[in-house]
Amino acid sequence: MVQTNEVVNDSLSSNGLIHHTNGSLEERLDELRRLMGKAEGDPLRIVGVGAGAWGSVFTAMLQDSYGYLRDKVLIRIWRRPGRSVDRATAEHLFEVINSREDVLRRLIRRCAYLKYVEARLGDRTLHADEILKDGFCLNMIDTPLCPLKVVTNLQEAVWDADIVINGLPSTETKEVFEEISRYWKERITVPVIISLAKGVEAELEAVPRIITPTQMINRATGVPIENILYLGGPNIASEIYNKEYANARICGAEKWRKPLAKFLRRPHFTVWDNGDLVTHEVMGGLKNVYAIGAGTIYFLVMS
Repeated sequence: MVQTNEVVNDSLSSNGLIHHTNGSLEERLDELRRLMGKAEGDPLRIVGVGAGAWGSVFTAMLQDSYGYLRDKVLIRIWRRPGRSVDRATAEHLFEVINSREDVLRRLIRRCAYLKYVEARLGDRTLHADEILKDGFCLNMIDTPLCPLKVVTNLQEAVWDADIVINGLPSTETKEVFEEISRYWKERITVPVIISLAKGVEAELEAVPRIITPTQMINRATGVPIENILYLGGPNIASEIYNKEYANARICGAEKWRKPLAKFLRRPHFTVWDNGDLVTHEVMGGLKNVYAIGAGTIYFLVMS
């Protein structure tokens, strides 16, 4: 069992989720709000950009932990609109819903259950952004999340965000953040960006080299590299949300990485901090290459 010095009192919210009502989480939020210069009555605005498995889980963890403090923090997630859920996936989703009494009760209470019945019968087409609002990530159907505030308009999602979570693949990071930069031209304050992206891209001009997602974000937006951090570790998104023990490192400037590590840390999710941004980011991108290589060799040896 993981030991923690937090004394946790749990309370049941109206949507059936268990929220931690101990003072320490609120104190962490207050500490981060002070560091970001937030005035009383002005909530800290956190937005996840990209709703793949890890991006959705990361945003849902924050919502689970801090979402009940609505006067102090607003948490939302952006994903592109329009992606439909095929009937086979809708049928599987229906099975998942009916296997989880807590999820079933939550949907009935929110008057959302009928649309999943209709989708199973083929009488309705569901969309990825629609089911995400109810806590279902299309990339991770078997792991229901908490309901999330979903925004499909990128400008609406990011224009006033204090903290942006990059949950995009490295291949999409440059394009999306170039669009985001257009919405930040009139900003007075500089946001903090936490990149979850694992991967590196090649650049051939003027000399061949690799470019990391934090470097892409810095170039695309002009946000100082001191305000851009990387968080990564040997983790599986669904296991983290199911509170299986995991750890990660948040890397970047000391001003932000230490309070953010404290803000993100949970009894089941240990977050260390480190100042070596590029090394950790590159190794996070290359570990998948090593894993594929190891798997290939194992298959060749065993076959």
